[in-house]
Amino acid sequence: MAKVKLDTSRCKGCFLCVKVCPKGVFVPSKELGEKGFEMVCMDESKECVGCGSCFKMCPDYCIEIEE
Repeated sequence: MAKVKLDTSRCKGCFLCVKVCPKGVFVPSKELGEKGFEMVCMDESKECVGCGSCFKMCPDYCIEIEE
């Protein structure tokens, strides 16, 4: 399975990754990040399939996917 790395220091809380993830790996964290926006976090109970939708959609390059 693919492994997702999330850099929350860059996250501005647009939630585009939440909307495009077919497996629901990303969820709102209900915490504010360094920039004062609500961030996303990963639901560890869900498995990433490595489709790359989140990586392509993230405007702030917060997400990396490793095989």
